[in-house]
Amino acid sequence: MADSEIAPDKVAAYFATLYRVGTGAESFTLRIGQYSPELARLYVSSDRNCGLFITAFNPFGQAQSEAANEAAHRLLGKDLRTISACVVEGEGADLNGLWPPEKSYLALGIDHEAACILGKRWSQDAVVWTGEEATPKLILLR
Repeated sequence: MADSEIAPDKVAAYFATLYRVGTGAESFTLRIGQYSPELARLYVSSDRNCGLFITAFNPFGQAQSEAANEAAHRLLGKDLRTISACVVEGEGADLNGLWPPEKSYLALGIDHEAACILGKRWSQDAVVWTGEEATPKLILLR
């Protein structure tokens, strides 16, 4: 991470973010570096062993209008559904409430390389990727 163009305080904010998957009683929260039993169960039920948590909101951390963010979110959802049979709505929420929640998706079956490609395609500083151990990792893209 020392070679990243991303400011250390922004990287720290990504680590502190709560990555919520789903809505209602079935929802669960991912945290960077923490095993998720809920994610592990989702892997089993979907017959997948990796996934990508990604947003299209605020490319490179630059605030966009609500309309621009919503349009990008819809397009990202269409993009993900062409490559993953299991796409779940979610949101990334700043633990300290300094940044508004960003609509996001968890898409299962997307390997590390494809996750990086998608993150760059959608102009994101970073994405959250999970391998078969069901422990989310922050992947810096710049």
